[in-house]
Amino acid sequence: MHSYQIRISAMRLMWSVSMLVLLQHGVLGARRFRGGRNSQPRRVLPSVPYRDRGDTTESFSLDFTAVEENMDNFMTQVKNLAQSLYPCSAQKLDYDMKLHFLENSSVTCNDGSPAGYYIKESKGSKRWLIFLEGGWYCFNKESCNSRYETMRRLMSSTKWPNTKTGTGILSPLPEENPHWWNANMVFIPYCSSDVWSGVSPKTNESDYAFMGSLIIKEVVKELLTKGLDTAKVALLAGSSAGGTGVLLNVDAVAELLVELGYGGIQVRGLSDSGWFLDNQQYHCSDCLDTLSCAPTEAIKRGIKYWGSVVPESCRQAHEGEEWNCFFGYRVYPTIKRPVFVVQWLFDEAQLTVDNIHLTGQPLQEGQWNYIQELGLQLRNTLKDVPAMFAPACLSHEIITRSYWLDVQVKGTSLPRALHCWDRSFHDSARHSNKTPPRGCPMHLIDSCPWPHCNPTCPTIRDQYSGQEMTVLQFLMHMGFDVQAMAQQQGMDPSKLLGMLSNGS
Repeated sequence: MHSYQIRISAMRLMWSVSMLVLLQHGVLGARRFRGGRNSQPRRVLPSVPYRDRGDTTESFSLDFTAVEENMDNFMTQVKNLAQSLYPCSAQKLDYDMKLHFLENSSVTCNDGSPAGYYIKESKGSKRWLIFLEGGWYCFNKESCNSRYETMRRLMSSTKWPNTKTGTGILSPLPEENPHWWNANMVFIPYCSSDVWSGVSPKTNESDYAFMGSLIIKEVVKELLTKGLDTAKVALLAGSSAGGTGVLLNVDAVAELLVELGYGGIQVRGLSDSGWFLDNQQYHCSDCLDTLSCAPTEAIKRGIKYWGSVVPESCRQAHEGEEWNCFFGYRVYPTIKRPVFVVQWLFDEAQLTVDNIHLTGQPLQEGQWNYIQELGLQLRNTLKDVPAMFAPACLSHEIITRSYWLDVQVKGTSLPRALHCWDRSFHDSARHSNKTPPRGCPMHLIDSCPWPHCNPTCPTIRDQYSGQEMTVLQFLMHMGFDVQAMAQQQGMDPSKLLGMLSNGS
């Protein structure tokens, strides 16, 4: 039996059994949403042992008694039952993405090794998710040499594994990825160190190639031979440098498809943790390496070294100062295709380049004020973005993290907000109405002023002991002055203490 037939049969069986049981027990819609203070750790049952075809029929019981309390547990049992009925599936269905190197060998990683991508096709699906990996950058010979010695995977494909397991929005499992699990998944490894902007090959005069923008275009061309040609929606997503890469390339991808005769494909963007500010550092420092160099100075040096291209509309808006196009709030107004922006209000990467280093030592009052001001600045730059999700958390990247289901803003999770965003395109197409569906928000930004004042933020751990910390413990650990902050907010200190203790 072919693996594709097995997968379809197993999915049909899962659907039939689950619907039958759900209808019998009257629990459709009873599943509680994960996230926040009520979230429970997910339990995974051990997989069913594999048996040879010659084995006797094995019994497999399903426990229906607690369906209402643990839908995840129940669905795991159903999947294990489906799998046990198809021993020819070689123990488990293959959910991994497979590595393909580009056929055009002239488009390479930094060191001249072939660029490539990982793919898991979903036959019959008209939706494609193309993900750009992140991983900072280098901007001159010295910083790139250092990067090559310490992070070679981000500059060379020579040690890439043959398969990759998708997580978060790249997961093929509906319980991890409720709205995009059935899409065709593509993961493009970051090996150009140029924020996905370069078009420069390696030559005898240059030590490295910087071809991030060309890598994206070559991958898209190859995907047209693998089913993208019949797609309805292509979502270009990315995290960190990949999130900035989305802002720089989403229009270029759409225009490439139009040029090749596939203008009917709706191209959209999803930028995660790539909305950086070109603000003043807390303490100015010399531009010696990636972490110490101010964002504007690093990009100014980088775009010359990389031979970068930026979106034409942004280039025209900032002619002679194209570095502006690497900062979300400057490039976003020039982007023609719809983009959903995901950004922590207190992004760890932003704080690092701003010379705020959270080392476990109490922060000075000036550092606290700087962090709060950063949150305010980010809110201001995002206020006119119609589709966005901005929790008041201290973190970096989310869409491929296991906890991406759990973080909420104003009671709405990120997958839910993305689903509302998807729905808005269907509804506007039907009714010529661009207003979001009722009860389906997609402009979500926290208003509380401190890191981790949102109770659904990812767990904070003491970096030395590994122990989980409450929000209040974290703030006190960082040198948070309750008296001063209460006075600043115009409230009683005891009231502020109570709010923090309750995670309000």
